[in-house]
Amino acid sequence: MSKFPFINRELSWIEFNARVLNEAKKKTVPLLERLNFLSIVTSNFDEFFQVRVASIKRELMKSPNITEASGLTPSGLLKRISERCHEIIGEQYELLDREILPQLRENGIGYVQSGDYSPSQTAFAQSYFKNQIYPLLTPLRTDGEEFPHIANRHSYAAFLLGPREGFRVKDEIFSVKKDSKEGVAVVQIPSDVPGIIWLPDDEKFADENQGEDRAHENPDGKKCKMFTLVDDVIASFGDSLFPGYEVKESLLFKVNRDADFAVDEDAGEKFIQAMEEVLVKRQSSFPVQAICNSTSKTLSDYIKSKLQLGDDDLYCVDGPVDLTCLKELADEDFDGKENLQYPAWKHFYPADLPSDGFLWNTIRSHDVLLNVPYQSFDPVVKFIQDASLDKDVLSIKMTLYRTGSNSPIVRALEKAAQNGKQVTAFVEVKARFDEQRNISWVNELINAGVTVVYGIVNIKVHAKIALVIRRESDGLRRYVHLSTGNYNPGTAKVYQDFSIFTSNPQIASDATFFLNVISGYSAVQTMRHLFMAPITLKQKLIDLINREIQQSSPENPGLIVAKMNSLCHPEIVKKLYAASQAGVRILLNIRGICTLVPGVEGVSENIRVVSTIGRYLEHSRICYFQNGGEEELFLSSADWMERNLDRRIELMFPVTDKQVFQKVKETLMMYFEDNTQTHLLQNDGTWIPATTGEGENPLNVQEQLYQSYRRINDSKESKPKLEFEVRRG
Repeated sequence: MSKFPFINRELSWIEFNARVLNEAKKKTVPLLERLNFLSIVTSNFDEFFQVRVASIKRELMKSPNITEASGLTPSGLLKRISERCHEIIGEQYELLDREILPQLRENGIGYVQSGDYSPSQTAFAQSYFKNQIYPLLTPLRTDGEEFPHIANRHSYAAFLLGPREGFRVKDEIFSVKKDSKEGVAVVQIPSDVPGIIWLPDDEKFADENQGEDRAHENPDGKKCKMFTLVDDVIASFGDSLFPGYEVKESLLFKVNRDADFAVDEDAGEKFIQAMEEVLVKRQSSFPVQAICNSTSKTLSDYIKSKLQLGDDDLYCVDGPVDLTCLKELADEDFDGKENLQYPAWKHFYPADLPSDGFLWNTIRSHDVLLNVPYQSFDPVVKFIQDASLDKDVLSIKMTLYRTGSNSPIVRALEKAAQNGKQVTAFVEVKARFDEQRNISWVNELINAGVTVVYGIVNIKVHAKIALVIRRESDGLRRYVHLSTGNYNPGTAKVYQDFSIFTSNPQIASDATFFLNVISGYSAVQTMRHLFMAPITLKQKLIDLINREIQQSSPENPGLIVAKMNSLCHPEIVKKLYAASQAGVRILLNIRGICTLVPGVEGVSENIRVVSTIGRYLEHSRICYFQNGGEEELFLSSADWMERNLDRRIELMFPVTDKQVFQKVKETLMMYFEDNTQTHLLQNDGTWIPATTGEGENPLNVQEQLYQSYRRINDSKESKPKLEFEVRRG
């Protein structure tokens, strides 16, 4: 084996998606949550093919013989990707067909495919098609010089047509085969129509037609709410789009295209326009993957040929071509729904922060840690809203990467500007797949009077920081919020992230300098407490690992503990190998990609890698260094990847408050005790689920964290309020 073994990045990511699928397989997970995990697998794969597979295909055209760290050429890697993705997607649909849908029906929700409609369902679906769908459809013939444009990530129906008996048509319009009297038309399925169509209750029809009862009851005889999909309805009644022709076969399909575009960074004042042009190109770039149902090999072969895709690029499935539409089921009310979802978990307001009045006094007295989603994101929103309303606040500066829709933070920034405060927002327009929304925020903020910096040439601003400058009795004071996650109230309900509020003068000084660097000209100086990629962050990590190596001994081995989304930076991986060889114990919790190979004799036998997948998405980045007993702990916006450490603006910040330090460290170590939601990485690149040993109790780290915050909240609420009885004469 090579001195420095590496797992391929793309193959490692695929195994992450396999771990997501494993959650859907767990019978202990509530049924609608299992369905949600299936949907996440689909959306994850969509992005993977659009970005990662597309980049490999371009590499294949440019440098077909190049090999990456694991020794694979582009063609060899694409073959491996296809084999494993076909396997996982096959398991995904088998699980849907054999377990998820039948169990949904047992619990009162029944899916009806078009071929299984009862007469009354057929009548309803046909009427729905005629009145709600038909006017929106545009059938496109495919026998012209160019194949119709198939938009990225949109679903389509394809129809194999032949002349209907009794009608005369021109033979030359058909082109499936030479001299064939069959042709193909495609129809885009409208995205503004609900993906799920609820079928009406058929009690009267069922009473009159006993044989149809089964379509409306589950095995226990309970009534079911029945649904079908808009795709099924269009495939069933699409023949009405082609008067004089007969639909011989139909096919549903979706195409993922190359979305790994770079904007013209030299566009200057026309940067936003250049970004919008990238979004247009994404819809018509080269196809990477096609997903279709298994109803017509003739049509699937035809689509594959027209899109110039190979056999490895075509994924035929027995079910909906886009499982994300099934997430709509979670929005429907029905009896027993609460038993099919996770028990509701509250997002507790931090006990040491006031919900009324400004936050400044508390933050001035000590640092405050926030662990979302166990704790509420509301204090972050309140931090900006307080600043927008407080007459003593002079300035607000912050970075925005993915803010979500209808953002209260953006609204607060606009209000602050309208109130005469100096407001600067660093909006990263290039945040992939959020570009259009961020462009809208840029325009809104500018119109409200906010100074907007929308990106840095050739680099993304991924750091999460907010700075508030306030005039107080003893002069100007700066309040800082630093986070591992985005300023997005929506994702903060499901993404686990740490953040800190502080008025530490040293941190505040560095924060001010950092924000000035990314907004103007600077010959970058070294900040003493914040570490910035791509300038100092990577070297700081290397220095910290080197220090652990130097201080490690057989009697007192060093210790490095880290948690992040991805680990694949070659320099960092090699440095961790060196630390392992020096006897340093290394514990890594990596949610997604990990190219490091643990447990290799003489290289990495002191490294343990685990991955936690649960109801919350693990998103925080934490690293701990034992430092000979003088422990250090850092939080960061950056994963240990080349893009983060070498090509993005990121921040790593120290945890200096003693109470905050202890809480973060305790939480970090809990992730390595979990034995229910964790997988262990083996030295062959496979992952195996952690299991409980003899006499060992099950430990779910997310459940344990939730219960700890619940107890804190209960204790806070149970404390009696201090009241005084006033004696009056």
